[in-house]
Amino acid sequence: MSLAQVHYISAAPGDAEKTAGRFTAVGPGVSQALLAEIEPLVGYALPDGASHRPADAELRSLPQTFTYAALSDGSRLVGRTAPARGEGPAPVRFHAHAVHIPSGVPLPGDRLPVEAWRSPHWGSVTPVGGALPDPLGALPPGPAPVREGLDDFAVSRGPWLAAVLADLRRASEEAAPAGGPVVLVERQNADVARWLGLAAVTLPRDSVERLTFTTYTRRPGSSALRVVGALPEDAAAAREAGLRVHVCADRPPVDGTPDMWARTAARVWRSRAPELFQEARELPGDPFAAGPLSVIALCNGVALGPEERAAAAGWAAERPYALDAERIGRLVEALASPGIDDRTGSEFDAVGRLFGALDGRCPASVTAPLAAMLVTEAVRGGNGSLELPRRDAFVGPDGEAIAGVLGPEILTELESGAGGARPVARTVQLLRVARLLGVNGTDLLPGVVDRLAPALLAEASEEPGPPAFAPALLELLDEQFDVRTALLGALDRIAPEAPGAVARFLERVALPFTGTQALPHLRMCAEVPGAMTTLGRDRTAVWHRVLRAAGLSPFAEPLVLRTAVGLVWEDRAPTVEEARMLLEAATSDAHRAAGTWARLVDAALGAPADTEDATALAHDLLRAFPQEIGGRERAALQLLDLCRDLRTGAPEPGWAEQVRTLRDRAEPLEPAVQERAFTALVERLLAPDRPGAELYDFVRSDDAALIAAYDRAARSEPTRARLRTRPAYAADCFTHWTAHPHAGAAWTTTAAALLDEVLRPAVRAMTAEAVAEVEETVGRTGSSGRAVAFRDWNRSRALGRLGRRIAGRVRRG
Repeated sequence: MSLAQVHYISAAPGDAEKTAGRFTAVGPGVSQALLAEIEPLVGYALPDGASHRPADAELRSLPQTFTYAALSDGSRLVGRTAPARGEGPAPVRFHAHAVHIPSGVPLPGDRLPVEAWRSPHWGSVTPVGGALPDPLGALPPGPAPVREGLDDFAVSRGPWLAAVLADLRRASEEAAPAGGPVVLVERQNADVARWLGLAAVTLPRDSVERLTFTTYTRRPGSSALRVVGALPEDAAAAREAGLRVHVCADRPPVDGTPDMWARTAARVWRSRAPELFQEARELPGDPFAAGPLSVIALCNGVALGPEERAAAAGWAAERPYALDAERIGRLVEALASPGIDDRTGSEFDAVGRLFGALDGRCPASVTAPLAAMLVTEAVRGGNGSLELPRRDAFVGPDGEAIAGVLGPEILTELESGAGGARPVARTVQLLRVARLLGVNGTDLLPGVVDRLAPALLAEASEEPGPPAFAPALLELLDEQFDVRTALLGALDRIAPEAPGAVARFLERVALPFTGTQALPHLRMCAEVPGAMTTLGRDRTAVWHRVLRAAGLSPFAEPLVLRTAVGLVWEDRAPTVEEARMLLEAATSDAHRAAGTWARLVDAALGAPADTEDATALAHDLLRAFPQEIGGRERAALQLLDLCRDLRTGAPEPGWAEQVRTLRDRAEPLEPAVQERAFTALVERLLAPDRPGAELYDFVRSDDAALIAAYDRAARSEPTRARLRTRPAYAADCFTHWTAHPHAGAAWTTTAAALLDEVLRPAVRAMTAEAVAEVEETVGRTGSSGRAVAFRDWNRSRALGRLGRRIAGRVRRG
């Protein structure tokens, strides 16, 4: 091997061209272009405050620069620059001695660059006369191996260790990271070299060889190297340049690094076990993944944090074949150590995956600690996402011991009345662990499922999509037949009260109820989505299909009637037609037992005012449920029934007063019902054959709302047409609209307006013979004075118009 050497010395005062220095000896093969690259790499600047004429001890204490750099042609440079005693006006100069390493050629002995930082080969002066010795065939290391003392150094730099190793790892990547070099600030530049020694042991060989560096510089921001050392006085400038600066000579940092590999490497160093890095590199996978190093660290007794333990368990779960039996045993022992008190949910999840990977691959005696750890966490830690071990993981004394400890805790919690507040996943987990450990909870099961069933519906309604507890619940039902039977029965009992909630739950969680249990209500809830998809808006057809899914007749089991109605008309009342179908499809006894008669009442009272069958439905409901319907609803239905009589029959006398009485009892009355009742009443009062006593009662009531309805009906086109074409009807209206001059203000005002705005235009449109007939009828049915009043009323308007025409002519004349 032949490595060319280079010597360089700083310029003295008066040197030509005021250069920084000059090469005093250059070995063969180093071109001028390379020398131009090398010169800034071997430069040197004294630290601030250095003495102009230092004593020998001060000169020896000045920092030395040890550099490893990659050159543009692929070759590399390793060299040292040190202060040296000068003469005359330059009492301190610097001397650089470097070795040029051609591309693809390793250092002698296949050593790493950092191993040469204390090599006795480095010279402090140029050979006499500038003559170069023969090219190097060896570059011996320092007097002690680079690893010597690194343990103590790493322990002393514990607070900075993880963050620095994380940055050194990033700096060693194949593509140099952007943002400039990593700056290591130490009071002694030898400590920077020790950091690089730590990196040489910690990182893989190819990463170390990419990690170019210098142990001392005054200008970190202008360096093209990946790692540079600096003194504390230059740290502020490095930070201002935006560099990653680690001031290892100052207060320890507070924030930790998120790099798990670096944190694990730091723990290995603090445990003084650097040999574990090579052992970890022999495992498969990314060399900087946290898993392999964490596995080796745990197997060798290095204490790690919860994230690192989770990484180790997760890595081993994915590669159980990568570890021999001894390492698996030591890893399990470390993960399940009783002295650990900071385990997290993610760690338990990773351990659960590891147990699943090792179960069946390793003896039960090896995996038993993991199984015990998992079930203990499931009971005491409340981790509902854990993958539980199989039941046969606890066969023998180990299982009996765990069951003896955890069994009473499980039964106590299941028995507590806090089931409504307990998350579903927690109850499911406790039931599964109880079976796993053989804990007998048969006596508690009815109460547990009665609390669990409504909790299922409540939690499932909080978020769209399948609830998080669904997989564990289905596993529970698959594992435990008695729990499945009891829980399905409890849900079936809930369904008549909350059929919509149960149906939505079944859409999200496919419960297994295809066995021999009847479960009529659950079957209806499961049927309704498909029925609605197939039959669309035909709710009657959907109801029949859902009811058939129950497999029971509403006559035999009235509650299926309630469930079916609740499923099809959950958030709305049936229409009148649908309500009449429901009333005919089942007996009143069935509706009474199911409580669905209230839905039929809602249908009648909620019908639009123009729905003809609403009054007939009200009549049928009053007959079918005389004891059940009461209060406001009964009065409202009676009002609808009276409307039916007013339009189609002969109501009992006093119906005008009855409308008012029922309206008051039914407050707050549905607007459509009131409109229908008022319309039926006033239309009956405007009929030619109306009883006079009813009209008298109506007028004397002075009910503003009723009189306003009367006014609207009297102004309607049918009434106007009847007035124009039927003189007898016009005479009758004149008589009644003038017969109550001392009634209340509402009637007096309305009657006067009807006479002037409705009757008068109708009379004007009549022929003279028809007007005479009106006058004659008024006199015959009333009195001669009434006929005169009609004649005067009719003439007064005509005379008024004639007088206005004459006055107008006079004014124009």
